[in-house]
Amino acid sequence: MTDATPSPPTRVPFWDNARFAAIVLVVLGHAIQRLTYDSDAAEAVYLLVYAFHMPLFALVSGYFSSAAEPTRRRMARLFTDLVAPYVIFETLWTITQFLVTGRTNLDPAQPSWTLWFLLALALFRLVLPYLALLRGPLVWALAISVVAGYLPSIDSTFSVSRFLGLLPFFTLGWWLRENDVVARVGLLAARPVWLRLIAAGVLAGAGVLAYVFVDAWSAMRLGTWFFFVDAYVDLDAPQWWAGAVRLAIIALALVLMTAFLALIPRRETRWTPLGRYTMYVYLLHTFVLYPFRQSGVLRGLEPVWLWIPVVVLASVVIAVVLSSSPVRRLTRPLVEPRMPWLYRDRELGAGRSAR
Repeated sequence: MTDATPSPPTRVPFWDNARFAAIVLVVLGHAIQRLTYDSDAAEAVYLLVYAFHMPLFALVSGYFSSAAEPTRRRMARLFTDLVAPYVIFETLWTITQFLVTGRTNLDPAQPSWTLWFLLALALFRLVLPYLALLRGPLVWALAISVVAGYLPSIDSTFSVSRFLGLLPFFTLGWWLRENDVVARVGLLAARPVWLRLIAAGVLAGAGVLAYVFVDAWSAMRLGTWFFFVDAYVDLDAPQWWAGAVRLAIIALALVLMTAFLALIPRRETRWTPLGRYTMYVYLLHTFVLYPFRQSGVLRGLEPVWLWIPVVVLASVVIAVVLSSSPVRRLTRPLVEPRMPWLYRDRELGAGRSAR
């Protein structure tokens, strides 16, 4: 979601385009969730989005992360970029839930709603320099992800289960940049029409399969598997082969991510600059959606064929507005806090992160 030090010398429009498209998927996934109670079509869209949108964020975050030995400034940025916003928004969510429900459970170890990704990203960055020391870091990351699912003691506390489950995608992103794979195989070169048609066909085909077999996916709790939260035994899969299911889900996410990225424009677009500010959308969109989800206005909407496109369009609008300059100016102290008073060396907290 955000760039880690060191930043690339020049921004590549493709990656900012990908960031913005991915954050729209995040908003869409949360916006359409209530419609899934009444619509198989909405459930299919939900499954398609959740099959790859957070793995995609993990991969992009890894691509812009460094495995170099941590410096004082990088350690400070880890705190101000991720830990401080987590504490701020966890507090805001605690207050919001108390005002709405009259109940609250202040427990920073259990992230509220979407805040888990901040902790997971912090853990990714902390672990990457050590993982990069090993031979075959991708193999190690994959093994860790699969094995973690067999251990019921690994749960959502401090987002550890998701951090371990999504570790292969973050590591893959770093590996792609470390080995200059994108440039060497021409991933950002011009894409022929036939390739884009195949990519669109893959995504459309996945959507059709999600819809046709929606009852089967619901029975096997596929959507919950996509969260990378629960142990296999908690997903009603205590069998020895449960790890193969996670491997299949990882492979599916890679296929869908590849198809999705093949459709992302390489050139500068009107929404390219907005891709720099996805953290604003990520942290703020839940406050926009919360009243709609809690009020029940998203339940029983008919006809569904009309309301699904409306929700898609609304998700785009929300992403655009929340990444706009006025919103950023208003909420910057929360999303990008400057905290020079926190450090003995005040310069460590004085700089603003590039996003």
